[in-house]
Amino acid sequence: MMNKKNLCGLTVAEIAGLIKAEGYDFNHAARIAISIYRKNIAGISQIQGITKNLKIFLNDNAATGIYAPVSSQISADKTIKYLFISPEGKKHETVWMPDVKRNTVCVSTQSGCRMGCPFCVTAKYGFHGNLSAGDIVNQVISLPEAGKPTHVVFMGMGEPMDNLENVLKACEIMTAEWGMALSPRNITVSSVGITHGIAEFLERSSCNLAISLYSPFKEERIKVVPAESLYPVDEIIGIMKSFPAKKKRRFSAAYVMIKDINDTLLHLEGLKNLLRGTGIRVNLMPYHPAKNDLNISSPDERMMFFKHELVISGISASVRKSRGADISAACGLLASGLY
Repeated sequence: MMNKKNLCGLTVAEIAGLIKAEGYDFNHAARIAISIYRKNIAGISQIQGITKNLKIFLNDNAATGIYAPVSSQISADKTIKYLFISPEGKKHETVWMPDVKRNTVCVSTQSGCRMGCPFCVTAKYGFHGNLSAGDIVNQVISLPEAGKPTHVVFMGMGEPMDNLENVLKACEIMTAEWGMALSPRNITVSSVGITHGIAEFLERSSCNLAISLYSPFKEERIKVVPAESLYPVDEIIGIMKSFPAKKKRRFSAAYVMIKDINDTLLHLEGLKNLLRGTGIRVNLMPYHPAKNDLNISSPDERMMFFKHELVISGISASVRKSRGADISAACGLLASGLY
């Protein structure tokens, strides 16, 4: 029996290639893609604007490739965490974060992660494989809230630059007119920093980039972000500086603040020295300790102090509120229930 091609995860050109031999053109492919990525369809029979014969061909040769989450948890702040299991059995979690002016989906790019960051629960789950572009896009279009997201952040399980081709393809699908038609300015990809991946991502994508910083000092960062040994953060920032905001994209650095660990005046001055003049925005974030972790987040007053000092030194900064911590949906806690 012939394996059917999953439509979710295909570009419009790939869909056109699938139907070309049957005499159908790019316009038919675009209608199929728009139905898959924007119309929240349940099956091929619901694809709009194509002939009955083309639907018969697709039924025989393709599947939507869309699959629903297997479970969900709702936070007190209305954040929802979903568990997906891909057709290949790869578990991955997705977070829906509704807000007054925006609705954000946080997607995973891998089942687990192999970066080995000790403070991150996902690292303890181990690495169970890359997610396909279809798996990544599916996390957005298959949710009960499908059709409502305004922003997508690649900040779930996995390191996006360790699965670069699938991430780039997912970004293309999310931003294309034949795809989800989101603005690249509303999509942010987060990385611990893999230099060759960062450079290629910035060359081939117009989406925003966020770097997980933790510490401005190499000797400290390397203990928490092992990738620092191969990909120093100062080199990563140098690459980001070489790509000016010509495409109107935003660069940011996520700085998770841990009381008495990386919230000292020395760290504040280190941040200023590292980021002054780069145009990189600092997002100060509360720390979410995993089970048996005695570290605690810096208090709100300390985070606001850091913000104030960064801003008056010419560095854009903000304090990000925590979402979904009570259901282990917050930063660094995904995969808490998977091992």
